[in-house]
Amino acid sequence: MYFKWFGPLALLAALVIGDQIRINRPAHKYRLTVEVETPEGRKSASGVVAIHPDRSYTRRGQTRTLGDAVFVDLGQGRNLVALLAHLDNNKLVLDDMNYVALRAYGAATGKRVPFSEMSRQTGTVPVKGELIPLLISFADPDRPGTARLVAPGNAEAELGPGSRIQGILAEVVPNGYWPLDFGGALGEPVTRGIEARLPWLREKGGAATALRAAGLPDGEGIDAREAFTRK
Repeated sequence: MYFKWFGPLALLAALVIGDQIRINRPAHKYRLTVEVETPEGRKSASGVVAIHPDRSYTRRGQTRTLGDAVFVDLGQGRNLVALLAHLDNNKLVLDDMNYVALRAYGAATGKRVPFSEMSRQTGTVPVKGELIPLLISFADPDRPGTARLVAPGNAEAELGPGSRIQGILAEVVPNGYWPLDFGGALGEPVTRGIEARLPWLREKGGAATALRAAGLPDGEGIDAREAFTRK
């Protein structure tokens, strides 16, 4: 008697699941790699972030980035962190991370790359100039008040003699089908781990303290933690 409802219920479940995949699947993902030349050799680290347009029914039209800042362990107690933020007219800007890869591919190819075609891009492209996220370093990663701003063209001032930014790169990676982001063909998972590197991020005010110590706006009107992690 109840079997007649199986088909319609299965169809409804498939529609709901499909709609959730449509809403939650990123438009594209990209890997941000930071390479630093040091007296001990080249050091690098990377992280995958996901770019999500608003496909829900709120009609807010907001695109957002999910992921963590990139922490590069340079050895000898030194480090470099590429934040999920830029600076514009002395204002901390979070939204520009949504378009770092898009603009980097456009600059590299010399032509406009539509947002809808980003997931089809291949190869690695340099991130230069105003596209470079804010870079900071910590004398002691356990203390947010030891943060210092690092100028991309003068890394030696904070990282020590013989240190320089070798390159910052963006690379579109497989998108996958939410929530099956297990790696490889199923999609590169978003990289996490910055809270293990900077444990004070779990504390109220820790992120704002780090930004102020680096001479940056402390996130007035926004959540300062989003310069380090977006969930």
